[in-house]
Amino acid sequence: MNAILDSHVQAAPSAGERALEHFLIAGFVRIEPPVLHPAAIFLDMSGEEIRGRLFLTNGASGEELCLRPEYTIPVCRTYLASPEAGRVAEYSYLGPVFRAEAKQGERAQTGLESFGRKDAEAADAEIFALAMEAAALAGGPLDARLGDVHLFDAVLASLALPDVWRRRLRRGVVHGRSLSAILDGPGQSALAQPGVLAAMESADHAGAKALVEDLLAIAGIDAVGGRTAGEIADRFLEQAALRSGEPIEAEKRKALEDFLAISGDPDEAAEKLRALADDARLDLGKALDAFERRNGFIAARGVAIGQTRFSAAFVRDFDYYTGFVFEARDPARPDARPALGGGRYDGLARRLGAAHDIPAVGAAIAIDRLPARRGL
Repeated sequence: MNAILDSHVQAAPSAGERALEHFLIAGFVRIEPPVLHPAAIFLDMSGEEIRGRLFLTNGASGEELCLRPEYTIPVCRTYLASPEAGRVAEYSYLGPVFRAEAKQGERAQTGLESFGRKDAEAADAEIFALAMEAAALAGGPLDARLGDVHLFDAVLASLALPDVWRRRLRRGVVHGRSLSAILDGPGQSALAQPGVLAAMESADHAGAKALVEDLLAIAGIDAVGGRTAGEIADRFLEQAALRSGEPIEAEKRKALEDFLAISGDPDEAAEKLRALADDARLDLGKALDAFERRNGFIAARGVAIGQTRFSAAFVRDFDYYTGFVFEARDPARPDARPALGGGRYDGLARRLGAAHDIPAVGAAIAIDRLPARRGL
C-alpha cells in the first residue's frame, strides 16, 4: 500500500506543470526558445541597472551574450523568426530563467504570450485571467495590482509636455520615485558634470557624440555599461535640454499629482479618472473607454474586479510595455516579490526588427514565489 502511495506522490505534477497544463488546455502551444541571446537587447529594454543581474559571456566574434533572464523577449524573437510572424499565434512555456538574484542563479518560470490579436482589451483580460487561474492551480490565489501605461502616456500627451520630460517622468515612475523627486531632482549621471552639460546645450547630436567620444577616450573607457557613444550622447543631450528648459507649469504638475494618486477598485478608479479628465481638461476619452472595456472583459472572465487593485502610478520595470500591466503576490507575503507579472507590449516586435508594431500581451509566473500548496 505504501509503495502505491509513494508512486502516486512521485507521479503528481509539479506546480509548474500544473500551470502549464492550464495554458495548454486553453490552446497555447508550448515552445522552448534558445537560452543564449545578445545581452544588448535586454540592456536596451530594461536599462543598465539589470546588468548586474545577468549572466554574461562572449560569443565567438566577441559579441556580448547572456543567459535569458526572462522569457518574453526570447519568445518574441522566436515568433518573429517563424512563419507565423505577423499573424495570430499563442505560446506557452516552462523552463529556467537565469538571474544572479535567484537561488543557484536560476528559477523555474512558466507563462504565456499572445501575438497578433486585434481585440486588445479582450486579449488582455484573457491573459490576465488565465495567468491568475494557473497560479491558483499551481499554488494558491494571489492578490493582483493593475496599471495602464497607455493611460499614463495619454495623460502626458494631453498635458503637452516636451518629449524630454515625458521620458524622464516615465523612467522615474517605473523606478518608484516620487513626482517631486522626478521633477525637482538633478537626474544627472556621474559623467554629466555641469560643464559638460553646458557645452552640450548648443551642440547638435554629431557634436555631442564627438564630445562624449573624446571624454571616454581621455578616461580610457571604450563604452559605459555597454552603451555606445551615440547612446550616451542622446542621454546627455536630454539632460542638457532639461537643464536649459522651463519647469512644468503648476497647473500641469497638479494634474500629474492628482493622476498618480488615483488607486483602488478599478471601477471606482475609472470614475475618478473621468472626473480628473474633466477638471483638468485632459483628452483621455479613448484611453478611458479602453480601460473600462478591459475591466468589463476581466469581470466576464470570472475574475472579481473588485478584488483587484488599480494604481495609476504602477508601471512595470521593462520599458517595452505599452498598455495594460499587472502583477500579483502571495497574500500571505504582501512584501514579497511578485509571483506573477505581465502586460501588453505592442512595440516590442518592431524594436526587435519587425517592420511594424504587432499587438502582443503576456504573463509570467515565478514558480518559487507562489503560495505553498498544502498536501503536496
